[in-house]
Amino acid sequence: MGGSEFFMTAEGTWREKKIGRFFKLAEVFEGAGRSGAVVLLLFAQNKLNSVSLRRRGNMKGKLFGTDGIRGKANEHPVTSELARKLGVAMVCVLGGGRVAKVLIGRDTRESGEMLEAGVMEGLLSMGAEVVRLGILPTPAIAYLVKELGATAAVMLTASHNPYEDNGMKIFGGDGFKLSNEQEEEIEGLLLGSLHGQNGKAGRVVDFPEGMEMYVAAAKASVGELDLSGLKIVVDAGNGAGYEVGPRIFKELGAEVFEMAVMPDGRNINAQCGALFPKSAGGMVRETGADLGVSLDGDADRVIFSDSDGEVVSGDQVLALCALGLKGAGKLRGNAIVATVMSNLGLDEVMGEAGIKVSRSKVGDRLVMEKIREEGLAFGGENSGHLIFVDHATSGDGILSALQVCKIIRESNVTLKELAGVMREYPSTLLNLPVREKRPLEALAGLQNLILEADALFGNEGRHLIRYSGTEMKIRVLVEHRDQNVVNEWIGKFKQMIKEELG
Repeated sequence: MGGSEFFMTAEGTWREKKIGRFFKLAEVFEGAGRSGAVVLLLFAQNKLNSVSLRRRGNMKGKLFGTDGIRGKANEHPVTSELARKLGVAMVCVLGGGRVAKVLIGRDTRESGEMLEAGVMEGLLSMGAEVVRLGILPTPAIAYLVKELGATAAVMLTASHNPYEDNGMKIFGGDGFKLSNEQEEEIEGLLLGSLHGQNGKAGRVVDFPEGMEMYVAAAKASVGELDLSGLKIVVDAGNGAGYEVGPRIFKELGAEVFEMAVMPDGRNINAQCGALFPKSAGGMVRETGADLGVSLDGDADRVIFSDSDGEVVSGDQVLALCALGLKGAGKLRGNAIVATVMSNLGLDEVMGEAGIKVSRSKVGDRLVMEKIREEGLAFGGENSGHLIFVDHATSGDGILSALQVCKIIRESNVTLKELAGVMREYPSTLLNLPVREKRPLEALAGLQNLILEADALFGNEGRHLIRYSGTEMKIRVLVEHRDQNVVNEWIGKFKQMIKEELG
């Protein structure tokens, strides 16, 4: 059985060269991922009969942000054509020379079916078995890819973004999001001309049982927890958790008041869910509920409201979960991971409890990487991503809410009382639109302001300025013990950014 090696001619096309039982594909991409990197892929000949690739000089643009590929639906890069190429590239990079089995899930956006069709076309052209899961939360997809022994999975979602946007999150067969290196290899292929073809067409299998498997796993994460007598408002944000979210709490005995559980393709995250937790807070007050649970569009993060309908900050939830895990003897390493966005008040309350706070860059994937690197059990982001490593391979809004309910039940204390252990420094976070993302170090006025703030704040506060990894925005955070200082400096930074970035 012969194989082929593909090599580049002077014209930039590929030629085939016999090398025995296997063949290699080597592609050099400039300006994509690792500049000039060589991606080597090895397959058995009976896996792939032909792949057409063309090198493009001076290719610009990065597709992967902090959480997959994301943008306005039906505009580059979130198009059916790129989705097709993604299907091909996933098999090339993650297939390992075997017949690939790839799961596909999506949230409730109207553009989801378009992207689903594109990804499936690419996968099927490579002979893959496609397992279509339908509308399910992102963490359900991450759980199922490992449980079903699949090669990889792709979740079609733009998380908390408005319905006009969509995106693609990829998970490996171990249930974790891809490494930077894997994303760069896939991105390199996507930025080239990539056309896959296999002698044997793939097949599609619908798997509605996936929801039942996820429900069982989420409930198992809290053992014999009985939520009888607990009143919970569940705001599903008209997103991927609209069906499974309320159901799980009901099956554990809670009295559930449902909100935003009637998706129409366009109302995902619209004045509801994790971006608008005051909506759930209002219903908490109206119904006399014990707490509110607000999920984002793909249900991988959660924001809570207490019995007064007041929003509990993400950092307060991190703190109460860390203390709960420590009390139960389950906080491995006596440390947690938070991001650079977490409030200084978290460090204070954790320090008082003898718990170390390790910081990562923004993004639940980076939080997870640091948790695994340090052998810890828990971490998260103040935006609502909570990662309980013993139960999940990604942020999971529903599972996290169950863990919080378990702490409430076992401590016999209200959410308001639990959250009160942490006092937050006054802070303000701005998300400012920008026309371009020039290097911050090239903005002379902003750099001068940063130096001035550093000298003034000392140990009394901090500031953080960074570009969004998923949107054309710059994020400005100012924290200080004195609210007046926060107000003054948030205004200074805002004005300077407007002058230098428009």
